[in-house]
Amino acid sequence: MKTLAPAGSRVAVLGASPKEDRYSFKAMRMLREHGHQPIPIHPAGHTVDGVPGFKSLGKIDQPVDTLTFYVNSKISSGLKDDILKLNPRRVIFNPGAENEELAEVLESAGIEVVIACTLVMLATGAF
Repeated sequence: MKTLAPAGSRVAVLGASPKEDRYSFKAMRMLREHGHQPIPIHPAGHTVDGVPGFKSLGKIDQPVDTLTFYVNSKISSGLKDDILKLNPRRVIFNPGAENEELAEVLESAGIEVVIACTLVMLATGAF
């Protein structure tokens, strides 16, 4: 059963970009506007919308409720072990980031998998 993220939840944004025209940037901003704590993840480790970033999922040292993907399946497949170690409650595969094989692995590990747009979920109260 799909559940909503509690207010103030930590949300890792994999592929977060400092470029304001990118959906990952818009997600960072909208997550903050909705009272969540976004965590930008990108190999460059850049700050996104004023939030200091991490270079990898392995650098996160606090529990994460949701991990939302803005990377393609070639990248996300290589992060399977880091995702399992992070053990988020759920993972959101945004349009263009779908990864059927990884989704199956995550579901079998007890992680909720959602294939949807984070921005739409936030805008409609389904996040």
